[in-house]
Parts: sequence; structure tokens; C-alpha cells
Amino acid sequence: MNLQMKQNRSEFVELLYSTGREGMDEVINQLEELGFFQAPASSKFHLNHEGGLLEHSLNVCKVGLMLREQMLLLKPDLEESLNKESVIIASLLHDICKADIYQKCIRKRKDRLGQWVDYETYELDYSDFPLGHGEKSVIVLLRMGLDLSDDEIMAIRWHMSAWDLPFQSPDLKANFDTAKRLCPLCTLIQAADGLASNLLESKDPVSYTHLTLPTT
Repeated sequence: MNLQMKQNRSEFVELLYSTGREGMDEVINQLEELGFFQAPASSKFHLNHEGGLLEHSLNVCKVGLMLREQMLLLKPDLEESLNKESVIIASLLHDICKADIYQKCIRKRKDRLGQWVDYETYELDYSDFPLGHGEKSVIVLLRMGLDLSDDEIMAIRWHMSAWDLPFQSPDLKANFDTAKRLCPLCTLIQAADGLASNLLESKDPVSYTHLTLPTT
């Protein structure tokens, strides 16, 4: 684990402990066992490198807390449904379903001279616990013993939003629409995840190292 990954891990752990939620020691230990802190965020898209999933989770948390701060300025009565602890937990832990699905492999590609060369990348392997995406994250967290609120469960379950919907039944689409209507945290986590993945973590060379957590 390089220095940046160690710093990201420390920030991640500190944020989880800041919620005061019981059982975080066990959650962190089991995340370590799953390989969460070393896993990439994707196999070939955003942050497809060692430690990418940890970096992505922190980005979603930072964006989520910023969105929360701005939404409360515009609509203060959202404070109860967008409480800070739930934003931290849902954003940091929404993608733990990915911790065990990436395997390192060697593939070939052409270099600038047109010569075939080996390179290290990741391939997907769902065989360990093939249960889906957001729903897998929820179940894994509950099995770790973490006490999640209903809003946190819904926000984690539905964080993929429209990316999941083409594959869902009418019944699940109705559940998604209802969750979004009843749970503002769902919308906030969906937005934070999309902004982090598509803007902060795009392969555009623009730097975003200035991104810091809100102070409130």
C-alpha cells in the first residue's frame, strides 16, 4: 500500500468512526479481509487501479457532504432526512459489493510502435457472492453487524439509479420510484456517485486534488 492509499485509508476510517455508529471496528476489519482498500473502482473505466475503490468512496462522500451542505442552505427542513452520519455511511459503503469481484490478470495490447506488449489489468469474477450490486452491499453490511437505518439501506440499495433500471422488473422500478420519493438520501447519494464517477474520476487530466470536506 503506497503513501496515498495509506492516507486515503486513514481518512476513510476516521470518517466512519466520526459517525459514532457501533460495530465499526468489525466493519473495518472485514473490509480489510475482503480486500476493499486495495480493490480498483472498475475493471477498465474510472479509477481502474489499486486503491481506486477506496478513492472513489471518499470522493462520493466528499461530494455528498458538499451537496448536503448546499441543499440545507436552500431547504433547511431536509436536515433530519439528510443527517450527516447517514450521508457518510451510505456514501463510503455504497460500493463494498465490488471489493471481491476484481482479479488481476495479464492481457496484450499494441504500444505506440504497433508492437504487442503485456500489461496488467483486472477482470471480473462474480463467483464469490453473485447477488447483484446495491443489494449485495446492503446484505454484506448487515452480515457484518452494522446497524443501518431504513434510509441508509434504501440509499445504498438504489445508488445505481437509472443504470440499473433497464434490467429491472416493473415491480422493482416501482420500488425504486417509491424509495426516491420517500428518501431524500437516495437522491443525494445517486447524485454524488454520478458526479464523482463522471466528473472527478474521468480520465481527463484536470486535477481535483483541492477537493476537501466541508467544515460543517
